[in-house]
Amino acid sequence: MHHTPSTASRISHRRTLWLSASVLIAAGALLLGEKAHSEVYAKEGMIKAQKEKAGGGQGVLVGEYAFTRDKAKKDEAIKEISWLSLKPGDSIGYHPHTTNEDTYIIVSGTGVFKDKDGKDVPVKAGDVTIVRKGESHGLTATGTEPLVFIDVIAEQ
Repeated sequence: MHHTPSTASRISHRRTLWLSASVLIAAGALLLGEKAHSEVYAKEGMIKAQKEKAGGGQGVLVGEYAFTRDKAKKDEAIKEISWLSLKPGDSIGYHPHTTNEDTYIIVSGTGVFKDKDGKDVPVKAGDVTIVRKGESHGLTATGTEPLVFIDVIAEQ
């Protein structure tokens, strides 16, 4: 027996894809130098950094940061935004967020996101993850190409 998704299910799926694409485009525009409010962060001027065993993970997390947490003002909700990548097999360890929230917008590659309950969830280009204050998460690159994602850290 062949199951066809309901119209509501197809509309919900399209709405989710549209929302994911919109967030990805907006974040990508910010990082590629498009104006976002009154600040521009050109990709070629980003702060480059590598973190060994990020969050207790394996390998190297490679990053290009528009700005880092120490540059954000106290009253600014977005504390850090960056392009990040993990080589196949590398990971960000499962770690807690005690004062901030963290969103990954997957740009390319495939991986496994460990959610707040410790459950492994496959991720791919276009997927968006979030961990709230008081929750934990992790990420592992599982494909044959690097896992590239945009990371947005916010705090109230």
